[in-house]
Amino acid sequence: MIRPEDYVEFVRREYLGEFVRSGGATVKFVLPQDGLSIANVGEGLRRAAEQEGFVYARVDAAAVKVHMIDKVFNAIARQVDWNALAWHVVRETLGELRFDIPSGESRPTLEEIACANDYDPAELRREFNRRLQTKLFRDYQMAQEFRIAMIRLCQAQVDASAAAQTTAIAITDWLTGDLKRIVALKPALIFQRIGRHNARHMLFSLAWWLTRAGRAGLVLELDVRRCLLARRADVPPDSVHYSKPATLDAYEVLRQLIDATDELSYCFTLVSCAPEFLTDPARGVDAYLALKLRIWDDVHDARRANPLSALVRLTANAPPLEERA
Repeated sequence: MIRPEDYVEFVRREYLGEFVRSGGATVKFVLPQDGLSIANVGEGLRRAAEQEGFVYARVDAAAVKVHMIDKVFNAIARQVDWNALAWHVVRETLGELRFDIPSGESRPTLEEIACANDYDPAELRREFNRRLQTKLFRDYQMAQEFRIAMIRLCQAQVDASAAAQTTAIAITDWLTGDLKRIVALKPALIFQRIGRHNARHMLFSLAWWLTRAGRAGLVLELDVRRCLLARRADVPPDSVHYSKPATLDAYEVLRQLIDATDELSYCFTLVSCAPEFLTDPARGVDAYLALKLRIWDDVHDARRANPLSALVRLTANAPPLEERA
């Protein structure tokens, strides 16, 4: 057993401060016990993520269908400031080209930047687009469609034309799952929606993109407690109910995330579970052996909790970690 504040501090120091910041990725499961509220853990993790320069996103199974990885990615995308990230890359790119950006309340266009630097606007546009292509399109750590989308978003930061702004809005809608017609992205050379077949690679691309855009990476909290509620009558009408097959699909998504940590970079995932996760034979981890074998601590010290374990039990009554030495 570990106190929640101790575990959050351990995560901040050992994972966010070192391992994940250096390009690592991991998935941890936390199980609050003795009536402990998981909200305190999530809030502590959010503060730690912000202090360390990470982007924090929370996905609640009560509001998002977590058994569908594309819905998980869309929910994360809604919590990301895509324009701010793109603007950071634009400023960095212009700095590499040795162009000064005029100060002001609004972001200047390429024409305004060229004028401020006494430079030909058409030539600046060519150099800027060429450098973006070199920086982003050849960065094969990101999926091709994701790379194209980020290039278009960067170009829209310094292009006030209707075409560029319309494309940027369509790309944001594409990322969040709100795009009605994929044909709107045909000019951007994006021809398919984000679905279950490619959403995992989009998530990998996002975590990598955050580091290119000045952030330390992604901290993701997945609250899957709703998956343990079996009776539909116990679920509010405006909330998501999970059948047993849907619950097992959610566990499969978690299993895939665990197995993908060698491919995934700069990402810390915390999965919040309910006590029934360990005790319910029908909906708990016992119902999906592939996940249980990846997180279960078969060998452990009966007197000391291991904060490095994949599955950590939290309680407010545990002694501080430093007293366990």
